[in-house]
Amino acid sequence: MFNSKLLYKLVVAAAIGAVLYAVIANYIYDPSATRFLSQKMDLKRALQPPIWLNVMYVHVAFACIALLAGAFNFSNAVLRKPKTFHRMSGYTYLIAILIVDITSGYMAPYSTGGKATSIPFNLLNIAWPIITIIAISKIRKKQLNSHRRWMVRSYVFCFTNAVTHLSLNMLQKGFDLSFTISYTVSVYISIIGLWIVAEVINRTVFKEPLRLA
Repeated sequence: MFNSKLLYKLVVAAAIGAVLYAVIANYIYDPSATRFLSQKMDLKRALQPPIWLNVMYVHVAFACIALLAGAFNFSNAVLRKPKTFHRMSGYTYLIAILIVDITSGYMAPYSTGGKATSIPFNLLNIAWPIITIIAISKIRKKQLNSHRRWMVRSYVFCFTNAVTHLSLNMLQKGFDLSFTISYTVSVYISIIGLWIVAEVINRTVFKEPLRLA
């Protein structure tokens, strides 16, 4: 779906980088999420760490699958293969983001920052599958360019966690803000920023019709 090979390579690199960060941070460096969970204070619901951690592990695993499947499906080489190949990869992406969405729905009420962060997360949990289903409906109607634009809008949210934690570190180290404030602001930067990125890509990079030749 990318007319530029360089741009596609950058997307793949970003996806691999986000996957590596997620795997190292959540499965190797701090598998018990000790630092993150220590910031969850004044929760209205009692947090059960063993359950939360298992849900988080599933969440991260399928987020990684969505990142890789999504990047894979933007490849022009994949589009030149039989349609079944692209379709199966696309449905893998759909299933992955639905599982990410469901697990996120469980974790949202325990979000650091309370309602200020749980509300945008819940709104994203509603919007993300809708956006993805719209993308699927467009390809079924043979609207290739529209399908690509909606898939861009869907795919950018695979980077929500990576952008949130990148912003979190920058705000804490650059402005000496508390973890809670930094995390709350980072959630909004991530969700709003990624939507803006998607629209910029659609209006510039994907302004021209899709070319597979």
